[in-house]
Amino acid sequence: MNQKQIGNFIAQKRKEKNLTQMQLAEILGVSNKTISKWENGNCMPDYSIIKPLCKELGITVSELMDGEEKDNTPENAEDMRIMFLLRRVHGLEKQNKLIYGFLVIVLGVTFLVLSRLLGGTNFTDFFSGVFLGLSIGLMLTGIYVIGKNLKV
Repeated sequence: MNQKQIGNFIAQKRKEKNLTQMQLAEILGVSNKTISKWENGNCMPDYSIIKPLCKELGITVSELMDGEEKDNTPENAEDMRIMFLLRRVHGLEKQNKLIYGFLVIVLGVTFLVLSRLLGGTNFTDFFSGVFLGLSIGLMLTGIYVIGKNLKV
C-alpha cells in the first residue's frame, strides 16, 4: 500500500468528477486540509470515511487501497474483506490507547503512594509534592485518554 500512489489516485478521481478539494471535503464532512493530506500522501483516510469516499469517487475500496483502477473485480467480497481488516486495525489502535490510559492512571496512583510515603524533612517534602503533582497530572491524562477513546 503506497500512500503517495493512493493520494495521486484520489486526486485524479476527484478531478475526473470535476470536484474541488473543498467540495469533496463538504460532501464527506471533513476539512479541505484533510483532503490535501490524503492527496499528498501524508496520511490515509480514516476507515469510517473510506466507503463514502469510494462511493463519491466511483471506485471500489480495493481500487482505493491499490491506488489504481481494476478491470472486472469482484468488488463486494474484496471490499468487505478490506473494510473488515480496516475496522479490526482501528479497533486495535483504540484498544491500545485504552491500555495506555489505564497504565498512565496506575503510574499516577503509584506516584500518589510515593508522595504519601515521603515527608519529614524539607528535602523529602519537596519530592513528596513533586510526586503528588505528577500523580494528579498522570491520572487526569489517563482519564482523558480513556474518555476520548470510549466515545463511539
